[in-house]
Amino acid sequence: MASISSIGSSGIQAAQLRLDASANNVANMNTPNYRRQVVQQEAAADSAGVNATVQREPQTSGVALEQEAVEQMSATYAFKANLQTIKAQDEMMGSLLDVKA
Repeated sequence: MASISSIGSSGIQAAQLRLDASANNVANMNTPNYRRQVVQQEAAADSAGVNATVQREPQTSGVALEQEAVEQMSATYAFKANLQTIKAQDEMMGSLLDVKA
């Protein structure tokens, strides 16, 4: 069984990757023929958590600033949610140690 902290940390890494890709898209929004970066996430087959990879969109569609703002907000919420799982796991371990001690 995978630990909750490893699940949370893989989610935090995926959220950070989403923020990085979105920031890169915003920085290059005026670059001609720029293809947006998107982050694909999938469940990790060998363990719990997610695997995230950065890919380019297949065609040049340009960068919509409002879409990137929503992506950054969504990634921030995912970051906070995964941080809460790590915090909850730490609290559970503390309670367990208190009961055992």
